[in-house]
Amino acid sequence: MFPDRLAEVQRTVQTALDGALSMHPEGSLRDAMRYAVQGGKRLRAFLVLESAALFGLSAAKVMPAAAAVEALHAYSLVHDDLPCMDNDDLRRGLPTVHVKWDEATAVLAGDALQTLAFELCCEPSLASPERRLALVAALARAAGAEGMVYGQALDIAAETSTAPLTLAQITALQAGKTGALISFAAEAGAILAGADTRPLAAYAAALGLAFQIADDILDVTGNEAQAGKRLGKDAGAGKATFVSLLGLEGAQRQASSLISEAEAALAPYGATAQNLRDAARFVIARQM
Repeated sequence: MFPDRLAEVQRTVQTALDGALSMHPEGSLRDAMRYAVQGGKRLRAFLVLESAALFGLSAAKVMPAAAAVEALHAYSLVHDDLPCMDNDDLRRGLPTVHVKWDEATAVLAGDALQTLAFELCCEPSLASPERRLALVAALARAAGAEGMVYGQALDIAAETSTAPLTLAQITALQAGKTGALISFAAEAGAILAGADTRPLAAYAAALGLAFQIADDILDVTGNEAQAGKRLGKDAGAGKATFVSLLGLEGAQRQASSLISEAEAALAPYGATAQNLRDAARFVIARQM
């Protein structure tokens, strides 16, 4: 069952992250890093592990890559919550890092989690040096100025724009801010196996966009206690979203259509990709 598999990933990835952080010097920096990586859906780690399983790579072997993508995701959330960015005070049901500590500690904790991600991708047990190098390069592209950070920059620019974003502009923004790291996670197994990444890239492109549409829907219909974060901020700020442009029902239809696309992209893998199909369905059914 998918919920059981996801819960197992949450436990094992948390153990891996705790182990990696235990090697760091004691103090507020390590405490803030550990705090930042607690909880969460672990969907990106799940995609790493399940994409690797398609090629016969065990979870134990590729766990450093799964932990890496979660460390990098946590860094992005810590920085995104800062007052100079989204200025959020709640994340995963807890005070954000800069609220619990201070802004300087949050910046440094995020920086350290980002570098930890690349260190984990260099773990010798993962794969050959050539494939580890390919993994590091893919993560850098997904996280940087043509991926996640680019999407964040577009998001910030949109906040001061006098014209609301178009549907095409929002799609491009979210392909970077949310989609790029999801794409890396889904393709990681193929990269480590030296296999064709194109079917998983198609799966991830549809999945990442559906994930963000689901987020926009939850921002309107969700419950803060379940979501673990503030809701309704986009509407309050007058920002264009998939829901504001497509309407609630239109956004729901678009998300469902994208999930069908994601599932179709997995056809080359047959029944072995069932967990990835279940993950796609989870994306639009989740409440957090």
